[in-house]
Amino acid sequence: MTHTIAPDAARRRAPLRSVVVSGVGNVLEWYEWTAYAVFAPFIAAAVFNADDPVSSLLSTLAVFAVGFLMRPLGGVFFGRLADRRGRKFVLIATMLMMAGGSLAIGLMPTYDSIGTWASVLLLALRLIQGFAHGGESATVAVYITEMSTPQRRGMWGSFTFVAVFGGAVIAYLTGATVTGALDATAVSNWAWRIPFLLGGAFAVVVLILRRQMDESEVFEEHAAGVSSGTTTAPPVSRRQLIRGILLCFALMSGISAAHYTWLSYASTYAIVQKGMDANSAFWMSLIATVIATVAVPWFGLLSDKIGRRPMLITFGVGIVVLQFPLMTLISDRPWTLLVAATVGLMIVCAGSCVSAAMPEILPTPIRAMALGIGFSSASAIFGGSAPYVNQLLNSLDVPWAANFYIMSLALLTAFTAWRLIPETKGIDLAAAGRDDTAARQRGVAVVLAENRAYMPG
Repeated sequence: MTHTIAPDAARRRAPLRSVVVSGVGNVLEWYEWTAYAVFAPFIAAAVFNADDPVSSLLSTLAVFAVGFLMRPLGGVFFGRLADRRGRKFVLIATMLMMAGGSLAIGLMPTYDSIGTWASVLLLALRLIQGFAHGGESATVAVYITEMSTPQRRGMWGSFTFVAVFGGAVIAYLTGATVTGALDATAVSNWAWRIPFLLGGAFAVVVLILRRQMDESEVFEEHAAGVSSGTTTAPPVSRRQLIRGILLCFALMSGISAAHYTWLSYASTYAIVQKGMDANSAFWMSLIATVIATVAVPWFGLLSDKIGRRPMLITFGVGIVVLQFPLMTLISDRPWTLLVAATVGLMIVCAGSCVSAAMPEILPTPIRAMALGIGFSSASAIFGGSAPYVNQLLNSLDVPWAANFYIMSLALLTAFTAWRLIPETKGIDLAAAGRDDTAARQRGVAVVLAENRAYMPG
C-alpha cells in the first residue's frame, strides 16, 4: 500500500524548519524580556536609589511598563515594514535591536557609579527594546500563522505562547540558579547582569538561524500579485484597518493583563508582599511555567477542533471566577505560589489561540501592521503595566482592586470573542478579513483536501 501526498500539502509542510527557527528567536526575546521582571528587585537596588526600597522597586517596574509604551510605535513601524518588505526582514532587524539592548544592560554602570544617569540609561535601553519587541511579537504571530496548515493553525499559532513561556522558563531557571548559588549581596552587586549577558551571546546564534528562514508564501504570493498587477484582492479600506486594530486590541487586553500578572508579577508578589524566600519563589514559578509550556500546544490543538471563540470565552470566564481565590491562596509557603501560578497560567493557555485568531480576521495587505498596532497597544497599556498596577494597588492595601482590574479586562476579551468576531477556524488566509462566509467555505475545502492527501491511495 502506498501513500500519496498532494503537492500543495508537501509544499506547506516544508517550511516547518522556518517556523521552528522563528520560534527559537522569539524564545530568546521573551527570555530577556522576562528576565528583567524576574530580577526586578535586584535591578532596583543596583540602578535606582537603594535608600527607598519600595520606591526603587516601583521605579524598576515603571521602566518595565514604559518599555511597553514603545511597543505600539514598534508595531506601527515594523508592521508596515513587514507588510512591504516581508516578515523575515523584520524578524532579523528586531533580533539585532533586542540583542544589542540586552548586552548593553548587562554592561551598564550602576547608580553608585554615575547616579541618576544609570536610571536614565536603563530607561533608554528599555525603550529601544520595547520598540523592537513591538515589531517582533506581532510579526512572529503573523509569520507562524501564515506558514501553518489551516487544520493545525491554532496549534502552530499557540507556539508564540510556547515562546513566551519557554523564554520565561529559561529566565526563571537563571534566576533560581543565580540566587541559589550566590548570596543576595553578590546578586545585587553584579550577578543580576548574568541573564542579559547570556541573552546577548545567544543572539548571535539566533541571528545566523534566522538568516536561513524562508519568507511566508502567503506574503510572497500577495507581493507577487501586487508587483505584476494581477492581484484579485480588493483594496483594504481605512475602516477595515481601524476595525482590525480595535478587534486585536480588545482580544489581547485581558490576555495580556492576566499573562503578565501570573507569569511576571506573581513571584514578585510572593516575595515582596508575602515574604516568600526569593529562591523558592523562582523555583515555584519555574515549575508552573514549565507545565504551561507543555500544555499550551494542546490548548491550541483544541481550538483547531472546537474553534477559537469557545476557547477565548473560556479564558475570560476562568479569570473572572478564579482570579480572587488564586491570589488569596498565595502566602509565604512555596506550594501556594506553585498551585496559584499553575492554575492561572492554564487559564491563560486557554486564550493562546488568540495568536491564530488575530491573523485570521485580518487581510494580508494590513495583517502585520493591524496586528502589530492592536497587539502591541494592548500589551503596552494592560500587559506591561500589570506588574506596576498590581504592586501599586497591593502596596496601598487594596488588593481587591488589582484583581477586579484583571477580571474586567478578561471580560472584554470574552465579550469580543462572543459578539464581535466570527469563528475563523480553518479560514483561507488569502481571503481573510474580506468576506467571512466565502473565506470559511474556502478554508473548509483546503482542510478537506489536505486531510485527503494523507489518506492511503
